[in-house]
Parts: sequence; structure tokens; C-alpha cells
Amino acid sequence: MLYIHCPFCAEKRDEQEFHYAGEAFIARPVNPEECSDEEWGDYVFMRSNHKGWIWEQWEHVSGCRKVFVVKRHNVSNDIAATYTLAEGKQHFLEQYAAEESA
Repeated sequence: MLYIHCPFCAEKRDEQEFHYAGEAFIARPVNPEECSDEEWGDYVFMRSNHKGWIWEQWEHVSGCRKVFVVKRHNVSNDIAATYTLAEGKQHFLEQYAAEESA
């Protein structure tokens, strides 16, 4: 059972109030009309699916109905933090930049 903090409602609530909305921050192709079927299929269906910390989108369907970002460990289900989409994108890019420079 997960307890997820909604950054909009500022409350930690039961997982049953939320709906998983997929991996966060997937880069959309710049020119989707020019993508091959294989490239489009990779964009739509392929996910990193690695063990460790992942960035996910969740919707608070039984509350404010807003979508937000959760940084969650997919083995232990520990939640590091929850963010609005704008805040989450900033933290995601900072982490990505730090990993690239290491």
C-alpha cells in the first residue's frame, strides 16, 4: 500500500485515491509527421523500465483531480518526493544534468 502526498492538496492520502498516469518527462518527437512507424512505436510504447528511482505521473482522481510528479523507487516503493509538473521537470532536468556531468 502506498501513501502518496498530493502537492496541490498538501495531504498524504491512500493510493486508492490516485491513478497512475505513466512515466514522466518522455520526450515527444520534434516532427511526429516525419517519424517512421518504428520511431513512433518506440515513443508510444517503449519505456526505460529500469530498477531504481523513476519519475512518474499520477492524478489525484478522488481529490483535486490534478496531475503531478512522483519520484518513486520501483523496487522498494519508497517515495522520495512529489512535485507539481513544473517543479518536477526542474528537478528532473537538474538530476539529469548532474548524471550527465558525472
